[in-house]
Amino acid sequence: MKQLLAQVKGDKMIWGVVLLLSLLSLLVVYSSTCSLAYRMAKSSNYYLIKQLVVLGFGLVITYFVHKVNYTQFAKVAVIAYFISLPLLIFTLFFGAKINHGARWIPIPILGITFQSSDLAKLALFMFLARQLSLKQNDIKDLKTGFLPVLIPVFTTCLFIAPENLSTALMLGLTCTILFFIGRVRMRHLLLLAVLGIFFVTTLFVVSKVTGFGRASIWEARMKDYLGNKPAGGKHKDVYQVEQAKIAIANGGLLGLGPGNSRQRNNLPEAFSDFIYAIIIEEYGLLGGGIIIILYLVLLWQSITIFRRCPRAFGAFLAVGLSITLVFQAMLNMAVNVHLVPVTGLTLPLVSMGGSSIWFNSVAIGIILSVSRYVDEMEGEQQASPKAKAVPKPQPTVPAESKIFVETPKPEKMGNRLKNSENNIQPTL
Repeated sequence: MKQLLAQVKGDKMIWGVVLLLSLLSLLVVYSSTCSLAYRMAKSSNYYLIKQLVVLGFGLVITYFVHKVNYTQFAKVAVIAYFISLPLLIFTLFFGAKINHGARWIPIPILGITFQSSDLAKLALFMFLARQLSLKQNDIKDLKTGFLPVLIPVFTTCLFIAPENLSTALMLGLTCTILFFIGRVRMRHLLLLAVLGIFFVTTLFVVSKVTGFGRASIWEARMKDYLGNKPAGGKHKDVYQVEQAKIAIANGGLLGLGPGNSRQRNNLPEAFSDFIYAIIIEEYGLLGGGIIIILYLVLLWQSITIFRRCPRAFGAFLAVGLSITLVFQAMLNMAVNVHLVPVTGLTLPLVSMGGSSIWFNSVAIGIILSVSRYVDEMEGEQQASPKAKAVPKPQPTVPAESKIFVETPKPEKMGNRLKNSENNIQPTL
């Protein structure tokens, strides 16, 4: 065990958060899949074992990814991004439809499916971190700086939005946060917000007129959220939200105890989209609050890595991937407590899944890879007095050396530092 722990590098708090979320996932998935196992004529332990295998393989992925020098992901980002675009187009027209949305690509030989948007999210944030690093000297300029980093975001969201608007909106918002951190001008961000509203409105109108897309479902969900009862009975989303509210009310402060959920048989998506309601029912508001704290710890530790990392690419990589994970978690929990309309987003590392957990595991591994580099660099500086005066050179990719420009630490959180030849620092 000591030898195994010695091989694990990077931020120990992030490792702890991942392990705790994985353990909770096993407990809640086992509890919430009783009726599913009955309907599918499976053993009561079937989905527990399946989730155990998925999470175990996810931890293996995280371990091997965190051993890779994060600078190598600058090359991988370009390849992954340009692979994700054809997959998104294929999914849009030929993807398998589940719950009225074509979001999955079936893999015939393995008999499994995966969401191309999961790969697209990971690829986009790696690619965006690379582009922001390259454009730091020109980021204030609209044509030469901002548009080259905006176009990849717009293209990815364009292909995701017709069948998965919630994911596209989440990507757009998290990328906007990353733009702000990357020192994009405020007026350019305001222009981006106006264009985003125009894009969503146009997409809705076109979908409504042509019938291509999910305009009717988006409209029904907004009506459900605003309290307009559908004619001829309750909409499925209304039913799920009401059952989730009952589960939360049952939980109270301390919950009914592990495995004692009463609403797990009434919630159709108790093991995925509405798993947070089951967590509160079984573990109470206290357990639900602990889940929120775990995700916030993940975000805070990633921000710490961002501030400690001397290279722009690693800094953007760590904070960008963590923001999208935590933002998705917060949106999922907001849906469960009816703060926002139903979105179809799962709870990262907790909801039952397969490929989605593995892509999240890759993201966590990349964050830990950046953390491992920062820890090793600081350790070498403390061990060698000369290292404090002469910083250790960063391994570079010859054709992309601008990615690894030095980024001195900010004096205060929230300050937008001025740009100069030797002082290129993201805002945070």
